[in-house]
Amino acid sequence: MKIIYQGKEVGLQKKIKKVIDMFGDSIRISPKHVIACKLNNEVKSLNYEIKEGDNVELLDITSKDGMQVYIRGALFITSMAMKELYPNAKLIVNYQLQNSMFCELLNDESITEEMIEKLREKINEIIANDYPIVKKEMTKQEAEEFFKEKGIKHNNLFGKLQLENKNKDYVSEYFCNGYFNYFYGVMPLSTGYINLIDVCKYKNGFIVRYPNRSNPTEIGEFKESKKFVATLQEYDQIWNLMKINTVDDINKAIRSGKSKDLVLVSEALQEKKIAELADKITKQRGIKIVLIAGPSSSSKTTFAKRLGVQLKINGVNPVTIGTDNYFVERAETPRDENGDYDFETIDALDLKLFNEHLTKLINGETIEMPSFDFKVGTKRYNGNMLHLDEDEVLIIEGIHSLNDRLTAKIPRKNKFKIYISDLTVLNLDAYNRISTTDTRLVRRIVRDYNFRGYSALQTLERWPSVNAGENKNIFPFQEEADAMFNSSLPYELCVLSKYATPLLKKIDNSHPEYAEAKRIISFLEYFDSMDEKYIPNNSLLREFIGGSIFDYE
Repeated sequence: MKIIYQGKEVGLQKKIKKVIDMFGDSIRISPKHVIACKLNNEVKSLNYEIKEGDNVELLDITSKDGMQVYIRGALFITSMAMKELYPNAKLIVNYQLQNSMFCELLNDESITEEMIEKLREKINEIIANDYPIVKKEMTKQEAEEFFKEKGIKHNNLFGKLQLENKNKDYVSEYFCNGYFNYFYGVMPLSTGYINLIDVCKYKNGFIVRYPNRSNPTEIGEFKESKKFVATLQEYDQIWNLMKINTVDDINKAIRSGKSKDLVLVSEALQEKKIAELADKITKQRGIKIVLIAGPSSSSKTTFAKRLGVQLKINGVNPVTIGTDNYFVERAETPRDENGDYDFETIDALDLKLFNEHLTKLINGETIEMPSFDFKVGTKRYNGNMLHLDEDEVLIIEGIHSLNDRLTAKIPRKNKFKIYISDLTVLNLDAYNRISTTDTRLVRRIVRDYNFRGYSALQTLERWPSVNAGENKNIFPFQEEADAMFNSSLPYELCVLSKYATPLLKKIDNSHPEYAEAKRIISFLEYFDSMDEKYIPNNSLLREFIGGSIFDYE
């Protein structure tokens, strides 16, 4: 039997059936924690059976797919340990923080340091015993009988989405030493694969810590982002009060004819938050520049326009100024590690000129705005004059807006910084959260296709580079913001899924991005489709699906 491994044809003995049989030795000694594999560009367990002609790639935790498997395994072991120690405790995985996942117990049960110590000991015991993690598939009827036999009521916190998924005829569960649970995706072969994990008390819950992709040999640093966490918790509490915690809650609202109410409440909350920001900016004396930054597909453009409307209500007129016209001359443009021009770095901007112009504007002077000629790589001056009146403020939106180097010469009292992102607090169920990065990616897939002429494949190809830029230029500065705005809408994936899914299905397994496309399709399948007729034309979501009242040119 012949397969493809690392781009080369390799011959195998027929008796070798599984990936672990062929690569067992190298997997066991891997310092980077090989934890799964790709077969024909699809993520699979190391137990997967190899077939003639298969293209095999081993996944360690320096890869995105490998790290997802590792985190999944860490949460499985944590939930298993919690169940053994505290059988009546109801664990819920809330959201991802730096190199960690934040977990809580439902019903306002507090976590104590004593509980954390016991949990840590039990986790280490489970890892040391290296229990096999076995996936079992059942028909939906068999699953119903299984749950009934175990006295488990499948609800929106456990198992319900699987049973109601019309696209699947079976239900899967992972079993380990008498414990069972479901996690959406491939799991490690055994508990011993997750040998770097820790738990620490945090807030009223705890965090599960694990390695960073860039350093797989030790647990990653946890650095608290107080403003970021406060924003997540605020929205979590709001939607808890509205009884919208999981995808099942959204689906029930749609099926019961409450789509309009769901949209109205979601949009009203965002309008209220934007109005509060406008009030805060207006009341704070001396603010002449509002800086807005956030990762890709956070809806920065629509947010800036809606904020401008609210500022006008307060008697303040917004004037937009972009950084794209302030690039340095082409000969001065920095280059990246590959020798290509790096337009993403802040040093690609003419910071001296930009700060001179901002200083003159807030001092009441008139400037001549440059227009950057990207073909030639130079600034042009075409008589575009700009003056800032007393009742006007500058709105600056860009990836470097929170970096104080961009406006270093401007006094802090004259600036108001806003961080915006799609901070999803909705879970699939108690143990499986929806990644904020995934939601932004779905937004971008739809927008790129609708308005930029890019296929889903092209968007997925660019996404790692986009993420790398965010990690370097945006996320390190998020805590510098004076305010954070959550652009997420609980219902958005019910609308975006019908656009994104057909685009993703065009990607076949000849492309490395097939695994990512299939993963996204799988989680979008759990969302009921919703009619978009109730979505107002000034909604942030309109930036992606079309029909916005705003002009984006």
